[in-house]
Amino acid sequence: MTQVSNPLLPGCYPDPSVCRVGDWFYLVSSTFEYLPGLPVMRSRDLVTWETIGHVIDRSGMLDYDGLGSSGGLFAPTIRFHDGMFWVVCTLVDRASQPSESPRGNFLVTAADPAGPWSDPIWLDVDGIDPSIAFGSDGRVWLHGTRLVPEAEAEWFHQTQVWVREYSPTAQALIGPEHIVWTGAVRGAVWAEGPHLYEIDGRWYLLAAEGGTEFHHAVAVARSDSPTGPFEGNKGNPILTHRHLGRTGVDVIGPGHADLVQARDGSWWALLLAMRAPDRRHYPLGRETFLVPVTWEDGWPVFAPGAGRVPATVEVPWAHEPMAADSWQPDDRAPGIVGPGDARWTTPRALPAEVAQADADGWILPASAATLAEPTTATFVGVRQQHFDVDCTVSIDASGLAEGETAGFAIRQSEDDHVTAGFTRRGSGFTLAVTHRRAGTDIALHTAQVASGGSVGVRARGYRYELVHERTGHGAQVLAEVDARELDAVSTGGFLGVWFGVYATSHGAEPRGTARADRFAYVPA
Repeated sequence: MTQVSNPLLPGCYPDPSVCRVGDWFYLVSSTFEYLPGLPVMRSRDLVTWETIGHVIDRSGMLDYDGLGSSGGLFAPTIRFHDGMFWVVCTLVDRASQPSESPRGNFLVTAADPAGPWSDPIWLDVDGIDPSIAFGSDGRVWLHGTRLVPEAEAEWFHQTQVWVREYSPTAQALIGPEHIVWTGAVRGAVWAEGPHLYEIDGRWYLLAAEGGTEFHHAVAVARSDSPTGPFEGNKGNPILTHRHLGRTGVDVIGPGHADLVQARDGSWWALLLAMRAPDRRHYPLGRETFLVPVTWEDGWPVFAPGAGRVPATVEVPWAHEPMAADSWQPDDRAPGIVGPGDARWTTPRALPAEVAQADADGWILPASAATLAEPTTATFVGVRQQHFDVDCTVSIDASGLAEGETAGFAIRQSEDDHVTAGFTRRGSGFTLAVTHRRAGTDIALHTAQVASGGSVGVRARGYRYELVHERTGHGAQVLAEVDARELDAVSTGGFLGVWFGVYATSHGAEPRGTARADRFAYVPA
């Protein structure tokens, strides 16, 4: 037996969806405003995953301009049928002034999960969290969730799961819509993330409820037909940690599960949950966990005998364990994340559209936009995946024009982030650390320096220390920030924290560039 540590995918990999094709498992997860969007990962053992591509990986597939933080791509589902991979997802616009570009639910297909994926087919249906199921009779069923109309709702944020047939030939929803579920627990908000499965002649509906934070849960129902009526499991919710209380466990909010069967006949669930040492705050975001599943009396049992997300899971056919604090750095130097690494992402643009890969770093043209605006700015970053990690980068700011800034950023959103940046002032530079909190900039450190140097963060639990190091000098701690002030509980939204590099002209006409070399991410 191989003991595998949870989470499988540390850092912000929420809303996992999984399918198996032959010997391979394929997984996608939400990416919100970051591009490339919807990483496609594969694994032979459900344990060791590699990114082989992205579903949204080319300019023009979707219009991201103006999308607010934690908008964008919500809750994808991946399935395989008739020689094709299918992904359905929602592009959500949380901006105050919605765009005229297409938004809502869409479908894409690909013969190869590494891509290319088709252009989106927009689905004429409201709501979020779409999923797709292929029946043994050849019929295709799309389903998702939406708010119950206010005049009909029995409680605040009551939602309903809809099911409707889809015609691949017509590329459209056909026939009547069926409302099949409003939640297992009366009064529970957001019955969402639904998935339908046809198993041994029955149809099973898996859904999340309780909101995507502390009270998150997994519920299940079954029927003889994908259009219902559905019978809820008397044991619902079949998995939650909310009943353990704030002192019970440091993994909170398990939910949004997807089922998959391995070649040996065993069943598994991949789901999201959050590591929260204080039982409240999770700056790493919602992560992907693995839970064993068995079947009793015609119902799935999650984590049998334990009833909670296990810290370690026995996977008998796993090739090698993946620990929760694993990291696969570039081969050129310990911890160096080269510009070709698949984890680099950018809000609302592809990394290559805002920066140029060069040797072991990035050339960063200053953008007029700053990190405080819901538009395309010069920023490339990677997810924080460890509570204890040193992340630093060497910044050459000599190519900046007067008043332009480049440096290191800890990004949660437009309204909440921390920057350690070098701003050209005549022949020298100002090095400033700024914490933008709830839309207000708070200066934490300002000093005159002759040149750039290495800047970054020393993260230890909930403590972020912003550091600066020059050649011949030791690392200097410039300021300290509480990571709990940058997580989704404090700031709103759905994301974890990103570490990255940026350059801006602060609204002026951009003229200069900076270099960011040897971006190092070293778990402590």
